[in-house]
Amino acid sequence: MEKRWLGNIHVNVVNTEEAIRCIDDRLNKKKSTELFFLNDHCYNLAQEDRSYRNMINSCDLLLNDGIGIEIGAKLLGFQFKENLNGTDFIPALFEHLNNQNRKYRIFLLGAKQGIASKALKRLQNQYKQLDFVGEHHGYYDQHHSDAVIDDINNKQADILLVGFGMPLQEKWIAEHRAHLKCTLTMAVGAFIDFSSGNVNRAPGLFRKLRLEWLYRMAREPKRLWKRNLVGHFAFFYYIVKQKYKKKTVSGKVGS
Repeated sequence: MEKRWLGNIHVNVVNTEEAIRCIDDRLNKKKSTELFFLNDHCYNLAQEDRSYRNMINSCDLLLNDGIGIEIGAKLLGFQFKENLNGTDFIPALFEHLNNQNRKYRIFLLGAKQGIASKALKRLQNQYKQLDFVGEHHGYYDQHHSDAVIDDINNKQADILLVGFGMPLQEKWIAEHRAHLKCTLTMAVGAFIDFSSGNVNRAPGLFRKLRLEWLYRMAREPKRLWKRNLVGHFAFFYYIVKQKYKKKTVSGKVGS
């Protein structure tokens, strides 16, 4: 699948159908797969933390999430095929897998205590041909994850959703991937919260205008104002810096 450099981040350029086809193929072949989503917050974290940048660059699938990443790509000379935010992409993937002959086993890890169990029941009712086999909240000492990993492996999960928020979820997956027996591991952010029904998504108009981030910030200003307002400025600073750097290198090569 096509990949492009968004500055120093190597991101896939695919649509929903292509990404699902790739995942389907890797699941059938039991090929270990890490799937992360790249939004501007993730991009900013990767500029400040080289080990985190290497982590997301080495994952098997890195999908673009949000209008900021889309504008950043255009500034750097290419275009994404589609916005692949996890809150829309994961249900599309589940819908596809729900229609397959195989009954995939899915484990949810993350959110506050009681939220993942609620999400598990709602998802099981929605996707009856999938098997949601277990869950665990994310508020535990993640430096001591052996019991959680044993539970995931004992439940024989094919797919693991990890929702700790960035960068903890990606770092947790990278640290423990070798000990997990599941085939597909996804960093899913707030998807478990949304799936539980405890957190509502933005109304359709906000999503259509690509302003879901603004709705969420209005609902949780203390937690999200800095990440969104300051973060957007930081993101475009990094993009312009990468664009200038690229021009400078090109000029030296051509001189």
